[in-house]
Amino acid sequence: MCRVRFAPSPTGYLHIGSARTFIFNWLYARKQGGTLVLRIDDTDVERNTEASMKSIFDGLNWLGLNWDEQYAQSERIALHQQMAWKIFEKGLAYRDFTPQQDTEEERDPASGPWLGDPVMRALSPEESQRRADAGESFVLRYRVPRDENRWVGFKDLVYRKQAKKADDIEDFALLRSNGLPTYHMASCADDLDLKISHIIRGQDHLSNTFKHILIFEALGGEIPEFAHLPLLIAPDGAKLSKRKHGPVVSVTTYRDAGFVPQAYTNFLCLLGWNPKNNQEFMSIAEIQEKFSFEGINRSNATVNFSDADPIDPKAMWLNSQHLRSMPVADLAPLVRAELERAGVPVPADEALFAQTVDIIRSRYTVLTDFPEKGKAYFGDEYETTAEAAEKLEVPGARNALRKLGERLAATEDFSEAHIEAELRAVAEAEGLKAGVLINGSRAALTGQTVGPSAFAVFTAVGRDRSLARLAAL
Repeated sequence: MCRVRFAPSPTGYLHIGSARTFIFNWLYARKQGGTLVLRIDDTDVERNTEASMKSIFDGLNWLGLNWDEQYAQSERIALHQQMAWKIFEKGLAYRDFTPQQDTEEERDPASGPWLGDPVMRALSPEESQRRADAGESFVLRYRVPRDENRWVGFKDLVYRKQAKKADDIEDFALLRSNGLPTYHMASCADDLDLKISHIIRGQDHLSNTFKHILIFEALGGEIPEFAHLPLLIAPDGAKLSKRKHGPVVSVTTYRDAGFVPQAYTNFLCLLGWNPKNNQEFMSIAEIQEKFSFEGINRSNATVNFSDADPIDPKAMWLNSQHLRSMPVADLAPLVRAELERAGVPVPADEALFAQTVDIIRSRYTVLTDFPEKGKAYFGDEYETTAEAAEKLEVPGARNALRKLGERLAATEDFSEAHIEAELRAVAEAEGLKAGVLINGSRAALTGQTVGPSAFAVFTAVGRDRSLARLAAL
């Protein structure tokens, strides 16, 4: 049974690299008919924040991709500790009483590679127990095998064969001096207990995998398969960092910029993966059908942005494609929510609203365009651009447009074909080119010079408002 997990830490907003990891786990689980586990790795109590937790769930819920099971590591600490002591009881771990050395990461790198303390490794079980009983603080460390010409290896589903000499792996901590599990111990204990079959995570975790295999072996559990994903980097080649690049790497930055979730998912999938046919614009169903580890690149993927524009141009293009092609029944609720956030009135008539959205969306790129550029279609408070005002100042334009309104008011037919016929008839009668009234009517009805077909504009704005605006010229 395929079981994968996504394990974010609530120490910052949801990083776009983390979101991509979640999506790839989701794709693989759904393609295999498996289970996706959401496991919040919240054992780093000092760095965890409620705001970070909220950001993670806000981002995941916005993507709209579900998970099947949910756990919090903080509720499973007893299990982690139990498994750590099981390793100790097998003689595969030892107590390290070295003062103020909670983890190997805290040691000074300038002192050179540190592999372990031979004095601590050599403590007899009796002496180790005596010192522990006396209340001495200690870290529980894995006893990495030495001088056995031992290699630790695995076949990564992306980076292929990986191997490292055990002599080059430090005696990593399993439990800190306060008794709490380290990342390595908690992660592996949960992966075994939750029967995770495939661990799909960022390439920056690849070096940890050698340690994790040792833990899996020590616990006698089945070792999962591993697939490490290429890193996301900035245009200058630096790894995308919350600290260095700020909100540009946050999922909610794209959400707040007006992206639809389907487009953002499409964009993230193309960062490090391709379907081998150069296709870029894809629905979630198409991506799921085409997804495989063979399509994941081994080189890092660049997210293109600048100080002036934090949004990748390809992401923007994909969003425009999805916005214009997705079923209007899926798009309309997103537009309605965007209008409500902006305080723009929303028609109560769902059918009319959906029809309006369908007509005007072809000119828009992001959801925020609807309240910013589409106010005239949903309410009567909108601005007229200088360019639009010029179209109305063409000699004879205003008078002809008022006459057009009178002719349209005299009939119940408000179809695009009838509107076009009446407009051309008025233009001919007034000695004007049809283009003057086509451009003028769009300016009069929306305050803009660009938009859908001028005749579609009438139906999008609606009969009553269109006639009122023409009469007011």
